[in-house]
Amino acid sequence: MPDHESDEPEYCAYTEYDRGKSVAELPNTGENASGLERDVWNALFEVEDPEMPISVVDLGLIYGVDIDDDYATVEMTLTYTGCPARKMLLSDVRKAATSVDGIEESDVRLVWSPEWSVEFVTDAGKNDLREFGVSI
Repeated sequence: MPDHESDEPEYCAYTEYDRGKSVAELPNTGENASGLERDVWNALFEVEDPEMPISVVDLGLIYGVDIDDDYATVEMTLTYTGCPARKMLLSDVRKAATSVDGIEESDVRLVWSPEWSVEFVTDAGKNDLREFGVSI
């Protein structure tokens, strides 16, 4: 029987997560990014959640983008650990980052910390969700 007194979160056995770096301000939309990093953020805005017409950036799933020469690393989370669209989302985000001229390779680092919250949804995302019929 599991120990319910632990303060540690329980993770889905089917999902591998790293602990994310501390993110000062979420949602992160890359608004201060420039150059290739800005281009990657723009490409990520085109990736939509498979269940709702809202970008993964506006949903608050993207925590950061790092560029090292022609290599992009995207740090993201999911709305919950057992997300059935995990593989598809990771693939779509990786493809979007790699689609940017000047980016040859990309990686998506899936993190659980900080835990996603509806508070991370941007104002534009909240409007999209309302139009879709989700109360937020």
